Amino acid sequence: MASRVRRGATKALRVLTRPVRRAQGHGGTGHGGTGPGGLVVEPYRGYGSRDEIFLIGRVFRQSPGIPGEDPDSLRAQWRDLRRRIARRTVAGAAITARFGGDEASVATDRDGYFRLHLHPRELPGRPGTWQKVDLVLEDDTPIRAEGAVFIPPAGCRCVVISDIDDTVMRTGVANKLKMLWRLFVEDADSRVAFPGVAALYRALHAGAGGAEGNPMLYVSRAPWGLYEMLSEFFQRHGIPVGPVLFLREWGLSWTHPLPRRATDHKQALIRHMLSLYRDLPFVLIGDSGQHDPEVYAQIVEEHPGRVLAVYIRNVSNDAARVEEIVRLAGAVARSGSSLVLAADSVAMAEHAAGIGLIAAEAVPRVADEHAGADTPPRRETARITAEPGETAAEAAISPDAVADALVGDGTVPATVVVEPEHPAALPRVGG
Repeated sequence: MASRVRRGATKALRVLTRPVRRAQGHGGTGHGGTGPGGLVVEPYRGYGSRDEIFLIGRVFRQSPGIPGEDPDSLRAQWRDLRRRIARRTVAGAAITARFGGDEASVATDRDGYFRLHLHPRELPGRPGTWQKVDLVLEDDTPIRAEGAVFIPPAGCRCVVISDIDDTVMRTGVANKLKMLWRLFVEDADSRVAFPGVAALYRALHAGAGGAEGNPMLYVSRAPWGLYEMLSEFFQRHGIPVGPVLFLREWGLSWTHPLPRRATDHKQALIRHMLSLYRDLPFVLIGDSGQHDPEVYAQIVEEHPGRVLAVYIRNVSNDAARVEEIVRLAGAVARSGSSLVLAADSVAMAEHAAGIGLIAAEAVPRVADEHAGADTPPRRETARITAEPGETAAEAAISPDAVADALVGDGTVPATVVVEPEHPAALPRVGG
């Protein structure tokens, strides 16, 4: 056990100190850039369309490393960890970005963040790939860095927005020490990612045609300080990477002693995505434990016909959540969409294959990944069909039927599928 903890601690240190060493070591030729005085530009993965792109990043100041020191030595890693803890954000720094013939200049906010919005005249790379954004911190000695944005290919057929906490990975993402322990010391396959989630997300990204390149956008309640750890988590599990957008910065101060409210920000973020990808339907994935049912219900009600399916991972038998899930089920039924509430990824995959979101052959792969984990037995699915009204907006479901299916015997989270009489489906590839 001691040797496993030691190996885990070494891996955790390497991830924690990666942005510090990367920024100092590349001098602007890698993903980050650094200059005299320890100024560092750290861009995060961005997103966009053929018409506009968005990129977030941060500028901070950190102490220099020791020239010639082995960066993989334990002493260097501990020193880099101290450098990371002691680094200071820089407000008012001038950042210039260039992409596709457009240029924009912004200043960092009080927390050192910059947010860029550009309108390219032409794409420098092929859609469906990560494309380079040139960044310059305008200083006495300009500091160059490089960001990346994902532009969906013409063949993509939907946009997937997924929560991370308790949806992709088990609870504890907001606790850095707990996450590091789970990620590097415990059995990552069974204790960090939900079983089957990696295969399901690969299938959603590939689509029914196998090469659709559907954009995957992830949101989290975690602070930006966990960005590198989440990137490592995605890589270790083979989950398709995408822009990871955090809903708030958790830095506390005397003037702002509490984390900023995330619910309204999440709704605004999804509305923005609906506007950006106005020609594509959406798939929303979340969990039953926090605010996802409330947020998704409002989005579905505001944008009827835009949300093809809502998948909610059932992580709780708490009766207090039943009311909000019943509201979500009603909103989904009235919009002609579908809701799948399930404790496992297989039920989601089966539904997704049924409406043409993923290839049928992907379902066994999700099931195989799920079968290798220690999970409770699957409960029989309760299917609830909306009663048609005179208009689609008047379609209704029985709240009692949903509530009964959710509460059940209280031992195993329910699997519930709510759908209209004629569920919407993506056109089949080649159809």
